[in-house]
Amino acid sequence: MKTNKEDRGIGWNLEQTYLNLPEVFYTRNDPEETEKPEWVILNHELAECLGLHPENLQNDEGLWLLSGNKMSDMAVPFSQAYAGHQFGHFTILGDGRAHMVGEQITPEGARYDIQLKGSGRTPYSRQGDGRAALGPMLREYIMGEAMHALGIPTSRVLSVATTGQPVYRERVLDGAVLSRVAQSHIRIGTFEYAAYIGKKAKIKALADYTMRRHFPAFVEEGAAQYQKLLGEAIRKQAFLVAQWQLKGFIHGVMNTDNIAISGETIDYGPCAFMDTYHEKTVFSSIDELGRYAYGNQPAIAEWNLVRFAETLLPLLDEDQEAAIAIAKETLMEFMPQFTYFWMNGMRKKLGIFDQEEADEALFNDLLSLMQKEELDYTNAFLALTYGGRTLAGSDSMEKAREALVPWVAQWEERKKRESRTDRESLDLMKQANPAVIPRNHQVEKALEAAVRRSDLSVMEDLLEVLKRPFDHEADYKKYQEPAGPKFSSYRTFCGT
Repeated sequence: MKTNKEDRGIGWNLEQTYLNLPEVFYTRNDPEETEKPEWVILNHELAECLGLHPENLQNDEGLWLLSGNKMSDMAVPFSQAYAGHQFGHFTILGDGRAHMVGEQITPEGARYDIQLKGSGRTPYSRQGDGRAALGPMLREYIMGEAMHALGIPTSRVLSVATTGQPVYRERVLDGAVLSRVAQSHIRIGTFEYAAYIGKKAKIKALADYTMRRHFPAFVEEGAAQYQKLLGEAIRKQAFLVAQWQLKGFIHGVMNTDNIAISGETIDYGPCAFMDTYHEKTVFSSIDELGRYAYGNQPAIAEWNLVRFAETLLPLLDEDQEAAIAIAKETLMEFMPQFTYFWMNGMRKKLGIFDQEEADEALFNDLLSLMQKEELDYTNAFLALTYGGRTLAGSDSMEKAREALVPWVAQWEERKKRESRTDRESLDLMKQANPAVIPRNHQVEKALEAAVRRSDLSVMEDLLEVLKRPFDHEADYKKYQEPAGPKFSSYRTFCGT
C-alpha cells in the first residue's frame, strides 16, 4: 500500500483510538487497490463539517485516498470484528467489505469514524468478494442525506467513487467505493462478539472504551456506570426509533449488527419510506415474515436491547441474579421512553403543545383511519396541516372525508383547549411534517439514471429537494405525488 505524505492540505486530522482495544476486536489490513477510480459524488457540506477542504479533496490525490488506493500517512486501515443476531439467529460476522481509515477530529473537537465500504476483501469476508455495486452506494448517499435533513440521527456518506472494475451479482454491475461517516461503528453486535469470546475483561474493555467515546460523563468507579451505559443506549434507541415511526421510515434489517450504540441509523440496505400507511408495511425482499415491518420496529428495538443487556451482565453485578434484576429494571425504561418521544412527536405533527391523557387514543384513532382508508402517510399530515377541517390539498384525503369528519371534529375540539394560538399551532405542524420525503419511485428513478445512463442530474435535483424537507413554500408537487399502482409491490434488496 502506497502512502501519501503530501495530503495534509486536505485537512485530515486522524486518530485510531479503537486500536487501543484488544486485537480480537479488529484486524489491520489494507484496502484492495482499484484499477481506475473515478469520482461520482463528493459531499462538500459534510467535508467542511469534518474540517476537510473539498477543493483539495476533489483532486486525484483525494480520489485515490477515498477509493482505497492510497492512504494518508495518518491512517492505519483496519476492519472490525463483531457478531449479531440476524433475523433472530446468532452469527459471527465482521467487516467483510469495509476498512476503517481512522477517526477524524473536527475543528470543534468532535470525533467521527471514516470508513470505506466496498474496499475489498478482509479476514471477515467469508465467501464475499469485498466489493460493492454503484447503485446501493448511491442509495445510501441519498438516504443518509434525507435522514440528516429530516433531523433523524444518521450516518452520512462523504463520497462515492467508481472503481473501474465490475462486480458480479445477478448481473454484471459497476463497482464502487463509499466513504461513510459515523460517530462510531460500535454495534450491539460488537458487544455480542465480546460476550461470545467469553472474557469479562474483553467486555469491560469495550464498555469502558464506549463510555469514554460516547458517554464520558458516566465514567466512574463501580458497576453503576455500566447500568448508566445500558440506560443511555436505551434512551438513544427509543428516540431514534420514535423518529423513524414519526417520519414513516422502515429500516428493513434491524439485526443487532446493524444497531449502533451511538443511536445513529446505519447500514442502509433494504430501507424505504412508506407511501400508503399500514403498520405491516415491509419492503425488504428477504423479510418474508415481516419481522422488521414498520409496526414491529419498536418491539424489535427492545428485543435488540435485551441482547445488549445480556452482554453487560458480568459488569452490572458479580452476582448473576442481581445483575439480571438490574438489567430487567433498566430495560423496562424502553417502552415508556419510546412512547414519550413518539407522543411528543405526534403532538407536534398535529399542532398540539399541551398534554392530555386522551391524546394517545386520538393519535391511534387517526392512524387506524389512515390504514383503513389507505391514505398516504406523509401527504395525510400535510393535508391536516393546510386543510384543517376541510382536508384540502390531497385527493386521497378528499375521498376519505366522510370517514375522517368525526375524528377531525375531535381534533379541532382538542386544539380549542390549547394555550397557544392557531398560528403557533400551524407553525408547529410545519416544523414537524415534512413537505417531501425520498419517495421510493423518485429514488429508483435517480438511481436508474445514474447507474444505467451515467446521468447524475436526476439524483442531484432530488438531493437539492431533500436538503429542505420542511420548506413549505417551495413547489415540491413533483416529489410529493405517491408512486401509483405499479409500485404497490415495490421491493428493496440488501445492497451488495
